[in-house]
Amino acid sequence: MRFLFYDKVVELEKGRRIIGLKSFALSEEFMRRHFSKKALVPGVIMIEAMAQVLGWLVIYSHDFRISAVMSLIEGVTVQPALQPGVTVEIHGEIISTSKRDSLGRAWITLDGRTIASLDRIIFSHFHKVNQEELINRFCYYSGMDKDIIKAQASQ
Repeated sequence: MRFLFYDKVVELEKGRRIIGLKSFALSEEFMRRHFSKKALVPGVIMIEAMAQVLGWLVIYSHDFRISAVMSLIEGVTVQPALQPGVTVEIHGEIISTSKRDSLGRAWITLDGRTIASLDRIIFSHFHKVNQEELINRFCYYSGMDKDIIKAQASQ
């Protein structure tokens, strides 16, 4: 089973930035009995959501010729009391990228207010990948048009 912590990608700029959306529902498995008195979104879920969205930007920016694995995060800030029933925007930016790794930052906003952030996140690159499979996964998970993504990847 795969756990996706974003619902779709709404903006994507190769080599620069990405914005995804996530609606946190009370029915999500990670909400079950996480806190005994009040349902709250765990901070680690917000961190993973930022990493997933930014990881796809890294892969997309390298034309789906690499896979990206989070290897370091620093400067994490997470609001402790996010309740289910809201939709947040997950933003990510690539600061620098090379053949071996990528450095980025990410943040989550709710109604224009930042509620979580990663000042520094590094992804290591792995080059033995199936490009077509990565494109298919990205389009399926992100709700993006496969023909558009394939055309952009071939440019």
